Amino acid sequence: MTAPLPPFAAFPSAEWRRACPPGDWAALLGAWTLLAEAHLSLPDDDFARASLADESLSSFLPGLAREAAESPEDGLLGSGSSDDPAGAGSRLLLLRSTFRLAARVLRSAAPPPWALQWSFLSDLARLHGRRRTARLLASLSPASLSALETSSLQALKKALIADLDKGINGDLRAAEQRLVRLNFLVGASPARVAAFFLAGDDYLDALLSCFRVMNPPLRRAIVTNLYLCLAGLLVVDGAGNGEPPKVSMLTDRLYALKAAADAHRAGPLNANDSLVAELVTTTPILQHVQRRLEAAAVEVPGRTRNMIRDLASFRKPGAGMRPRRPVRRKIDKGKGVEVVDHDAVEQQVHVHRMSQITQIQDLFPELGSGFVARLLDEYGDDTEQVIAHLLEDTLPPHLKSADRGEQLTSNAMQKEHHKDLAPKSTPPPSYQLPTRHNVFDDDEMDRLVVDTSKLHFGKHESSRTAEDILQDRSTAPNKAAILSALAAFDSDDDERDDTYDAEDVGGTVDAATEEDPQEANEEALFRAFLADPYAFDRDAGTRRGIARAKLKEETGMTDEAIEGWGLMLARNPQKKRRLENKFTAFTGVQNELASTAWRASPAGSGAEDSEADGRGTSRGRGGGRGRGGRGRGGGGRGRGGNVAGPTGEKETEQARRRKEAAKSSRANHNRRDQRARKMARGGFAG
Repeated sequence: MTAPLPPFAAFPSAEWRRACPPGDWAALLGAWTLLAEAHLSLPDDDFARASLADESLSSFLPGLAREAAESPEDGLLGSGSSDDPAGAGSRLLLLRSTFRLAARVLRSAAPPPWALQWSFLSDLARLHGRRRTARLLASLSPASLSALETSSLQALKKALIADLDKGINGDLRAAEQRLVRLNFLVGASPARVAAFFLAGDDYLDALLSCFRVMNPPLRRAIVTNLYLCLAGLLVVDGAGNGEPPKVSMLTDRLYALKAAADAHRAGPLNANDSLVAELVTTTPILQHVQRRLEAAAVEVPGRTRNMIRDLASFRKPGAGMRPRRPVRRKIDKGKGVEVVDHDAVEQQVHVHRMSQITQIQDLFPELGSGFVARLLDEYGDDTEQVIAHLLEDTLPPHLKSADRGEQLTSNAMQKEHHKDLAPKSTPPPSYQLPTRHNVFDDDEMDRLVVDTSKLHFGKHESSRTAEDILQDRSTAPNKAAILSALAAFDSDDDERDDTYDAEDVGGTVDAATEEDPQEANEEALFRAFLADPYAFDRDAGTRRGIARAKLKEETGMTDEAIEGWGLMLARNPQKKRRLENKFTAFTGVQNELASTAWRASPAGSGAEDSEADGRGTSRGRGGGRGRGGRGRGGGGRGRGGNVAGPTGEKETEQARRRKEAAKSSRANHNRRDQRARKMARGGFAG
């Protein structure tokens, strides 16, 4: 019977470790490592009797795993005041020894209850990695796994469901910490733990209901937990019991998620603010499930594929356009350590050397390949010299006494290759570098022949003031040069006159501009107002009338705009007068070009300016005096009409006809001048 081992000291907290001196902390690490190795060295019977019953071990291992998992900033269990890098080796040895000790405890026939707690296993997975812990959990006996589910996971599942169902009334912080801690265990043992938590709808319903709470850390923990559980249903159990992937359970859970997403979309809340939308958008769960189903050696039902396709429709818009995080990749610059391939070198040496050995052995078949290789080394791989010395028997003494039948071995052919690290000068460049040229090449400064008196640092002659510089006339222009420049200037030269550069000054016409659509609408509205002011009334009959429809078609304006325009015009007499002058005067359009030559009206035509016999015409201000009277007075018809009178009046038309008839008696200077003025204005009247 072995002597009893001392108990483990409880692992201290982070505050105590930071206050511990480096020497004491190193001693503690060494003592714990030594005691753990002592427990590992015990036989199975002694280990089951002493180690499994040791109460100090039940507090040391869980405490170490918890503190190391939750305090990664301590540098692998290092004290805050320790700066010794050699202590990292002691800490790694402690972690390695404690993991082996925990694995032996878990693989025992009857593990203690503290070793089968979910919190201890989650901390192990977080501290030692998922793969290493997954191999450990896969090696547990079925009895140990059943005890884990009944004694630890069952209570955790009930507590999580209760906290998640309470929502904001529950302890959300505790629920988040439990989910984050549980995710490490689900990742280490996905097939067993995921199937346990997704058995039934109560746990999934609790996750869906608690996701409505606007708590970003809790939401991330819920999405991660659900992703790991769904992905774990397709993982084959690593225990080797031959259980296939749980496709049926996965299909049921996907159907439950789709039903919950449909209900959320039909409700008053945002359709993209659901657990299903967040799951299929931020995680590759659908792609992962599809790849697992394709790689699995089981038949996938069509219902499962339909569920995957339906859930893909809940992906948030714009998720595929999110830029991928840039990954900084290391560029291979060819600066790594030189790796000498001795096999390749040896093969190249063999090919060349064996051809030389074969040539010599053809002449001297009694010589061994090893002896011939030594001859080649002696004479610098020169086959002719080797053959000549063999024929003349003039070999050196150490080769004469050597074994002539020695065979070649691989060790003899292999040469050691050492990296030459001796400093060497920079080799000359393989190509001629281009020579740069500038404007200062081959000057005094470039040839270093400049007078040093011309060189100065800083400002030159800094003692001079502005007044001294102005009084210095050494650099002033020469007076004779100024006088010669003034003499060359001819002040009698006239400036160029560009008055008559244009070809036709009187007929110069500016480029025509397009008509303003606003002005066209205003003209149409004003003419409609003059034609029928009642077309702008605000009643239903007027709006349905033909005049209003035509006006809306011409102007493109609404009824309210047309009626408002008419109302404002009626209230503004000045605007009405301005529009009358603008749109009722002569527009410059002459549809018919009449002859300007005077001709007498036919007799009996009824024209007022013709006489009965057609022999005379009244030319004066008054009427005619009989036959062909030309005087100013006389008993005529009185004073004639005005050519600028209102259009359409009888006197105005008669006066205009008489004016045309009078043009034939003299030169038409007025018409020539008026035409020039009109063309200068752009061809328009006014």
